[in-house]
Amino acid sequence: MACPGGTEQVPGTGHVDDVVGSGAPRASDATRTSDGAVRDESVPDDPLVIRDAATGAAVPDAFQRLWNPHRMAYIDAGREGRGRGHDDDCPFCEAPHKSDEDALIVARGEHAYVLLNLFPYNNGHLLVCPYRHVPLYDEATPDELREMGELTQTAMRVLRDVSHCDGFNIGMNQGEVAGAGVAGHLHQHIVPRWQSDSNFFPIIARTKSMSQLLGDTRRLVADGWPSGH
Repeated sequence: MACPGGTEQVPGTGHVDDVVGSGAPRASDATRTSDGAVRDESVPDDPLVIRDAATGAAVPDAFQRLWNPHRMAYIDAGREGRGRGHDDDCPFCEAPHKSDEDALIVARGEHAYVLLNLFPYNNGHLLVCPYRHVPLYDEATPDELREMGELTQTAMRVLRDVSHCDGFNIGMNQGEVAGAGVAGHLHQHIVPRWQSDSNFFPIIARTKSMSQLLGDTRRLVADGWPSGH
């Protein structure tokens, strides 16, 4: 059965039989081994070619893989609901009960507080959170919104003063479907940006170089925070 592009489909499976270049032999030129794999004698072995999509789970491809089995703890926690809308296991509910140093808190207000992101995009990546466990912006009280706004303004001024940043990304992800890591507790991101921070490293290597420890960043921002704000 022919597919667009001239490839062949394995009957009854809906899978492409050969994934090769446009000049590759068709499936009629190939032979199937006893284990069901397709072998084409006329094409040299190429580790980047998927020769049998029907049984391709272990077929080599062009991707490199970084094995992180410890991440299953985070994935399983999400499946079981821990940290996903339950205030008895919410990091933003727990943080105010710890010391500023342990929780990476830089400022505390009456209705909201500011802390460092544990997995920052840039040095000085801050989060502004209400103390109350509320998930969405339109569920926050006027007092919470007012203080979150005031803390955001102060954070911008402090970051500009202590880190000499050139701009900011400020925003909120509302709900898991929108990318909120802790969807059950409202939090606003403040990410300082510099003219030179988008280089080849994050763009090509998909890796961010962090030049300052979180504890050092917290002290720098906390020391620069004006009293009474």
